[in-house]
Order: sequence, then C-alpha cells, then structure tokens
Amino acid sequence: MNPSLDKLGAADTTAAHAERETVIPLLEEQFSVAKRVVETARVRVSRVTHDHQQMVDELLNHEKVEVEHVPIDRPIDTMPSIRQEGEVTIIPVVEEVLKVERCLVLKEEVHIRRIKTTERHQEQVTLRKQEVLVSRTPIEHSEVPD
Repeated sequence: MNPSLDKLGAADTTAAHAERETVIPLLEEQFSVAKRVVETARVRVSRVTHDHQQMVDELLNHEKVEVEHVPIDRPIDTMPSIRQEGEVTIIPVVEEVLKVERCLVLKEEVHIRRIKTTERHQEQVTLRKQEVLVSRTPIEHSEVPD
C-alpha cells in the first residue's frame, strides 16, 4: 500500500463517519437555589443614664437705674426735647403757669443714669449623660437540615 493513499483514505472515512454521528443525551443535571432566614445571634440594647456634678462659673451682668429729680423753676420759650448727656438721659418736665400771659416754666429735669455691675455666680448643677450598651449573644444550632 501507498502511505500517502492510506492517509488520504483514513481522512475521508473520519469525515464521513462524523457526518453520520448522532448524539443521544442520557442524563441531565438540574440545579436550584433557595434562601431561608437563619437566626445566628441576638442583640440586646440597653441605655444607661449617669449623673455627674459640674460647677457653673459664669459672669452675670446687672444694670440698675437711678432716677434723680433736679428742680429748675426757670421760664422757657419753647418745649425742650429729651436729650442724652453721656450716660444720663434727661427728660424735661414742663408746667404751664397762668399769668397775664402764658409762658413755659421748666419745673424740673429727670436725670436717669445707668449703672452697670458684674458679679460672679457659681452654682452646683446636676447633668445627666446617657450611653448605650450593646451585647450580642450567639445562638447555637444543632446540625442544620438540607
């Protein structure tokens, strides 16, 4: 036999055989997935409140007013307006006096002076503070069925 003929003949036989081949499935596998909830631990949350004392140390401002009546008793021609001299507010008090003619007489002025003071105030106060405690307790399971 000729080796080149032998190889050619074998190649033709394999190609013809592949065209006639039929595949028959004998077994098929299927896969399914399912979910379920499994409790693995329990969590306990508790809140604790603590009290502690703290000193409050603040400056408190006070303002008081002094009122002084200053007698004037002087005739004037026009009504004076309220005025400010430094920290003193002056409010004129006028009275009409009946004469042969009417004239204004400045009876008095009211001088109002502001006096500011500062004092230290200390007081013990109770403050509360809360914190949260979280504890985790695992749950032991026997063998889980499939």
